[in-house]
Amino acid sequence: MTAIASEIERFNRLSASWWNSDGPMRPLHVVNALRLVYVNEQIRLHRGLASTDNALAGLRILDVGCGGGLLSEPLARMGASVVGVDASPGNLAAARLHAEAQGVAVDYRLGEPSQVLGADERFDVVLALEVVEHVSDMPAFVDTVARSVKPGGLLFASTIDRTWKSYLFAIVGAEYVLRVLPRGTHQWQQFVRPTELTAAVARSGLQPADLRGMRYNPLKHTAAWCADTRVNYIGVFKNTQRG
Repeated sequence: MTAIASEIERFNRLSASWWNSDGPMRPLHVVNALRLVYVNEQIRLHRGLASTDNALAGLRILDVGCGGGLLSEPLARMGASVVGVDASPGNLAAARLHAEAQGVAVDYRLGEPSQVLGADERFDVVLALEVVEHVSDMPAFVDTVARSVKPGGLLFASTIDRTWKSYLFAIVGAEYVLRVLPRGTHQWQQFVRPTELTAAVARSGLQPADLRGMRYNPLKHTAAWCADTRVNYIGVFKNTQRG
C-alpha cells in the first residue's frame, strides 16, 4: 500500500470543504480551472482535433487521487467516461454526494489503483494530479498508474518540485504566513523533482510530451503557466505503443 495513513486521515478531516470555493480548497479550485483547459488542449493536440471538436467525447479517463471530484465531474460533463479513485473515505463520500446532487455520472472507487482497478483495465487518459507527493513509494505508485494508460493514451501528472523555493513558497508562505492552505498539507521531503517523476514514468515505457511550471498568486488567487518548474509543475507523458 503506497498511501500514507496520516495523509488519508488529514483528507478525511477536510472532506466536507471540497466544494467550498472560498474555503481551504480555494487554491485547488483556481488551479483546477487552469488545468482543465490544459488537459483539454493537450488531448485535442494529441488526437489532432480542431478547436471546435469535443476532445473528451467517448474517452475513458482515470482520475487517481480524485479527492472530492473537482476535476472528475467537469470531465464527465464534457463527455468522458470517468473513473475516480481515492484512498480517503471522506473524499469519496463528498465526491459521490456532490455528483449525485448534480446528476453527473462518475464511477468512484475507494482504495488504491492496484486494489480497485481490474488487471486488464486501461484508459485513454490517466490523471495523477497533486497525488504523487502524498504516497510512500512514488516509483511503485507511478508504475501502477502509468501501466493503466492505453497504447496511444496520455498520462498527466502534477506535483511540487523539491527545492528551496518550493519550501519557501508552498510550505512557509502558503501554510504558515498567508494560510491559504491548511498547515501540514505538504511535507517537503515528499516533494518530487521533475527528473524523478520522468524517470519513474519512463520505467513503464511512456515518453515525455510536455513539461511546464505553474505559478499561483495567493494574494489575488490566480494561477498561470510559466517556465519555472521549481515549485508547481505538470508533465504529460504518452504511451507510444500501438494497440
